[in-house]
Amino acid sequence: MAARGPPRLSVLLPTYNERDNLPLVVWLLARTLGDSGIDFEIIIIDDGSPDGTQEVAQQLEKIYGSDKILLRPRAKKLGLGTAYIHGMKYATGNFIVIMDADLSHHPKFIPEFIRKQKEGNFDIVSGTRYKGNGGVYGWDLKRKLISRGANFLTQVLLRPGASDLTGSFRLYRKEVLEKLMEKCVSKGYVFQMEMIVRARQLGFTVGEVPISFVDRVYGESKLGGNEIVSFLKGLLTLFATT
Repeated sequence: MAARGPPRLSVLLPTYNERDNLPLVVWLLARTLGDSGIDFEIIIIDDGSPDGTQEVAQQLEKIYGSDKILLRPRAKKLGLGTAYIHGMKYATGNFIVIMDADLSHHPKFIPEFIRKQKEGNFDIVSGTRYKGNGGVYGWDLKRKLISRGANFLTQVLLRPGASDLTGSFRLYRKEVLEKLMEKCVSKGYVFQMEMIVRARQLGFTVGEVPISFVDRVYGESKLGGNEIVSFLKGLLTLFATT
């Protein structure tokens, strides 16, 4: 299933209270992708942030042009999975990059994702913190243990054939992401894991690129006790149904 024509990237950036991080991540994306000669657009899906994130996004639209920055907001916080579905409606790229807007994911890895995709003609290229020179920076021991534990549990129960299931920095063929979205039922933290599990079920190929994950500089982490409980529930549901 080869991509038609030269690659065009649609970067989906879901945001909630990211007014401090958004200008930086957009600048890094525009510089990195522009310098690499990649045709791109950045779709910002803001879930009604009360901190003025949308106003910042509107300014960025004016600075970079509405062909490069598309603000496609929603009225309230409705979950990560539905944010991607919403953003995809407006995506014109044949490849979609999903990533966090809080500077945890450095855009410098995206050209590597594209190289990896071409190399193996992969349907999905996933950034991994747990292979090669990948790693996590700025997390305390508790966060590292939660992430490692979640990943270990997932590997044991689901045998997904990928090393980092809970990461959210990936490149997808657009049509593959659309098919996966139809199958996925999870929201929040479990969503990323289900995407890879369903991809394996449907016979899609997954390549991996080691990445450095850096804890957010500004704002608060959105991972709390509720997310951990819902992750465990989602993991057991996937185990029972796959």
